[in-house]
Amino acid sequence: MTATPQLADLRQAFERRFGARPRVFRAPGRTNLIGEHTDYNDGLVMPVAIDRATWVACAPRPGATLRVFSEHFSEMVAFDLGEASPAPRRHWSDYVRGVALELGRAGIRGGADLLVRGDVPLGAGVSSSASLEVAVALALASLAARDLPRLELAQLCQRAENDFVGARCGIMDQFVACFGRAGHAVFLDCRTLEHAALPLPENVRLVLCNTMVRHEIAAGEYN
Repeated sequence: MTATPQLADLRQAFERRFGARPRVFRAPGRTNLIGEHTDYNDGLVMPVAIDRATWVACAPRPGATLRVFSEHFSEMVAFDLGEASPAPRRHWSDYVRGVALELGRAGIRGGADLLVRGDVPLGAGVSSSASLEVAVALALASLAARDLPRLELAQLCQRAENDFVGARCGIMDQFVACFGRAGHAVFLDCRTLEHAALPLPENVRLVLCNTMVRHEIAAGEYN
């Protein structure tokens, strides 16, 4: 990964907070061209990864504690990965913990320190949650020296959001965070998970407008 000024600054921020040299992972947000609300296993969608993303810097730590610092919320959260019956808190950290639990079921576990930085607007309908989930999953799998197939990664992150966070989202958001490519849309048949990268015309630009209307899927009418 190229050491851009932003990447170098993130690494320095991690080192100041946790005293270790991190690895850094990134996952994008998304917008959708075709197929809103048809992605729960029964429809066709065509999303596009956007140029806003979540970055996760990470390093291993001894024991079974996961510590996560969010720059957006200026908050540190820690949880014991060995807790018998963890419950969601209706808190941003549920997305991280849900992913860690799903990875644990896949045999991927171990203490870690994470620092989260992102510029995907929260609650704006551009999948900040899936961006966070995928970046965290990439980070924790890497620390365990596991290279998960991208499809397995997307499905794991969807389960984290469905089963722990409590949002009955389809696979689209996590899928495009894993398979999105610059200059392309992603065709996805949610029934079969058949997919293809579709080049966008070079003379076309997508413009997203943030209306500042916030939503929370798990607490609203979406479910």
